[in-house]
Amino acid sequence: STSTIQGSVTASSTPPISIQIEGSAGERKMALVPTTTAPADPIFAELEMAADSSAPVVRATVVQASTVFYDTPATLDKAERLIAEAASYGAQLVVFPEAFVGGYPRGSTFGVTIGNRTAKGREEFRRYHACAIDVPGPEVDRLAVMAGKYKVHLVISVIERDGYTLYCAVLFFDSQGHYLGKHRKAMPTALERVFWGFGDGSTLPVYETSIGKIGAAICGENRMPLLRTAMYGKGVEIYCAPTADHRDNWQASMIHIALEGGCFVLSANQFCRRKDYPPPPEYVFTAMEDDLNPDSVVSPGGSVIISPSGTVLAGPNYEGEALITADLDLGDIVRAKFDFDVVGHYSRPEIFSLTVRDHPTTPVVFSTESEKTERSEGSHTRK
Repeated sequence: STSTIQGSVTASSTPPISIQIEGSAGERKMALVPTTTAPADPIFAELEMAADSSAPVVRATVVQASTVFYDTPATLDKAERLIAEAASYGAQLVVFPEAFVGGYPRGSTFGVTIGNRTAKGREEFRRYHACAIDVPGPEVDRLAVMAGKYKVHLVISVIERDGYTLYCAVLFFDSQGHYLGKHRKAMPTALERVFWGFGDGSTLPVYETSIGKIGAAICGENRMPLLRTAMYGKGVEIYCAPTADHRDNWQASMIHIALEGGCFVLSANQFCRRKDYPPPPEYVFTAMEDDLNPDSVVSPGGSVIISPSGTVLAGPNYEGEALITADLDLGDIVRAKFDFDVVGHYSRPEIFSLTVRDHPTTPVVFSTESEKTERSEGSHTRK
């Protein structure tokens, strides 16, 4: 592939890189995508580099690309190509959109109306369930190999299969290829509640890594103030926000979170056309299908990277599949928290406090197993 990387450069700055992926997977051309556009000349966002060498700088990439729907192996192949491409530009962290592995079933109702399910909808769910992955499982192992091979920290959203229940989740990997853990979406939005389960408080992690403390919240749950506060309480520095929301007000939410948390916010959304999903009648965009053609955009992206001061470093991009990259000066976190530290000097714990029930929940507990555990623990204690 060929590439063009441009940007406005000053003596003390390096530009973020925004790369659009064009053409087929086998024959991709890379073209510059302006981080913002105006009626006049295009504006390329600049990132001021810290003069203090004690403040690390991390190159981060958000991937804006479509799932290969109903084809998890092909989706994993595509993920590896994108990770390799991002790594070739020096990315240390790569973040994928919501439900990248397994797919976001945009436009589908799974045949659900109040009081009724259709046979076709049940079959659609069976196919969707088959495309989900077990965590841990072979697909997780493959993602770990990718992270280690390309030496990147990887944050990727998947559809997790736990028995017969599906969860929208985010998986975390370090640059050595170690699987760190997962976050399950705590509150699916609207009709998502029909086909996705609810995560509990045990999967709200923030991982301390060699490039900073990384956590994630998925799409609509980013607007849950208490969930965000829990993440701030764990010291999140690089806040990942995989999403399926491309509305203008999503950008306002991302800027607010960056300012509120004093953290970098990396939001990744899919860019999809109708042809990225199976054709009708195999797959139908309810109430939209008649107005769509194969090239119709059904998810225009809007992926973005924002600094702790609320500055947009790269994006939002609404032009196509893209790798959107910026250099994150971690010193900006301290500079931002000088003004506002939501769980530090700007908190009032004597008035407001938050308790997070972070233990795993289970619907069935067998008393004999509990008794065995208690006896075992008692035996160890007596020793």
